[in-house]
Amino acid sequence: MRKKLYFQATVLCIAMLLLLIPTGVAVGVQQPQFILDESKLPFDALPGTETTRYWGVHKGAGYRIEVPNDWNGRLLVWAHGYRIDPAELFVSDPPMRAWLVANGYAWAASSYSSNYYTPEQGAKDSHALATLFNGLVGKPEYIYLSGESMGGHVVATMIEQWPNAYDGAMPTCGNMIDYETFNYLLDFHVASQLLAGVDSQYPLPEGYLATTYQYIKTQLELFPGTYPFTLNGNGQIFKAVLEQRSGGERPVFDQGFLFWYGVYGDWLVEFHDSVWMPKVKGVYVDNTNTIYQFDSDPALTPEELAFNEAIFRVASDPQAIHPNGLANAPVVSGNIRIPVLSMHTLGDLIVPFSAQQIYAQRVAEHGKSDLLVTRVVREIIHCAFTMDEYTAGLTDLANWVENGIKPAGDDVLDPTTVADPYFGCAFTSEDRLYPGPLAIPACP
Repeated sequence: MRKKLYFQATVLCIAMLLLLIPTGVAVGVQQPQFILDESKLPFDALPGTETTRYWGVHKGAGYRIEVPNDWNGRLLVWAHGYRIDPAELFVSDPPMRAWLVANGYAWAASSYSSNYYTPEQGAKDSHALATLFNGLVGKPEYIYLSGESMGGHVVATMIEQWPNAYDGAMPTCGNMIDYETFNYLLDFHVASQLLAGVDSQYPLPEGYLATTYQYIKTQLELFPGTYPFTLNGNGQIFKAVLEQRSGGERPVFDQGFLFWYGVYGDWLVEFHDSVWMPKVKGVYVDNTNTIYQFDSDPALTPEELAFNEAIFRVASDPQAIHPNGLANAPVVSGNIRIPVLSMHTLGDLIVPFSAQQIYAQRVAEHGKSDLLVTRVVREIIHCAFTMDEYTAGLTDLANWVENGIKPAGDDVLDPTTVADPYFGCAFTSEDRLYPGPLAIPACP
């Protein structure tokens, strides 16, 4: 297995930051709160390629389309991830752009007409772009969907909203479970508050990150301020709760916890309701029926019972939830009608691995498991897939759709399989050799 060396955690996080942080500069108002600089839409062909490129604004969203001269009749619609407000609307090319063009695929990507956590708008704008492609270029023989993070939620929405418009989908590191991911972030807060002995509160007040959260860390560690940190007894309980809530016992969780709690824990604090969807009125997270556990044994110990009795409970406000799902974030039912190959990194604690487990359960409840393949990659960073992992997924998805050959995947619903030390090795193309305590054991 080929290996790749990652030198510093701060450098390694760049990929994740680029996915989540807007980098544009405000230059002209398109809507009262969003900006679209049309001068940034034009783009050149990659060196050594011959393509026809289109760009412009459609229904308030910027777009890019690229069609190779030897187009094979396939189109990939790419859906970008979450962007915070205030921010510029801009188009992100798909990370596998070079491979797509080299293999005859056309691609199309939208900026969406709004930022924030708005998969509903992302789905509408991406669907409109796919329709526009027909008029600009021609009707594709096959249309595939792919998107990362919130873009996975966009993709999940599109395949359920327009089941006859698309042929296959490959969401990556996607929030496939709508509001459940936000409930998981709530778990992070209320569990740490209880175990640190501070007054529990949600929504988080102004200045929480700089004050309360920093104090919480001192109460969960034996030697606060040191790295790598050493958890005390309550800190170990907090880690155990988070492991169970993010997907259960599994390899790479320890490294993911060290990274997200110890190195970039502030991100887990900042991603709460006022950041994700600040226009939603009221609290939309809920843990009224959540059962917290310290291990994988479903029988609750006296300590777990006491924890569940003491933890702060939050009920969502009715006005914050639409009848058909979370405001701006449509519910994903799992009633899929086209092949879906979903990929996730095992140590991701922003959109946790449990997103894939819950999605697989929902799909199974509709009797559609034959249409879902899930692949797990041994990585800690959100959406940090290699090009081989992306392109293997797309190649196998197309072969499934066009030739009926269902690809292999990982069993994410069997706890014993998930807990195996080599879980995720089958589809991890490169060992991630992180330094020191972040080191992920190599695959055989």
